[in-house]
Amino acid sequence: MSVQRLYTPEVLAAAVSLAKYPLTPDLAKRGSARSASCGSRIELGLALDADERIERVGLASHACAIGQASAAVFADAAKGMRKLDINTARDQIALWLTGEGEMPGWPGLDLISAARDYPGRHGAMLLAWNAACDALAD
Repeated sequence: MSVQRLYTPEVLAAAVSLAKYPLTPDLAKRGSARSASCGSRIELGLALDADERIERVGLASHACAIGQASAAVFADAAKGMRKLDINTARDQIALWLTGEGEMPGWPGLDLISAARDYPGRHGAMLLAWNAACDALAD
């Protein structure tokens, strides 16, 4: 698989789209994650509604285009999800990345599916889910 196929215009556009999700001080639930394989990192903030569902997401990403596009995929679909949804999705994505599971049904995940063939990118792909799990842990 070529790097050109990995960094498609759609992936690069998703990476740039993170500007829609600024990490603002009013996002009370905070989490962070770092990829051991590449050093990419992300800071995430969440606002929850009265039912403990994600109402708003903010991100500060210091990651490759795949990590940023993955964070955009997370943010685009996270609204309305609960802690259990996020934890389950993270576990399913991690299993899928190992080749032992089917691609989870998280909306937009197909955008970054080519990166599955690059194990060095797996940590970056999970950053947003890991940071959200951190934010929702308390």
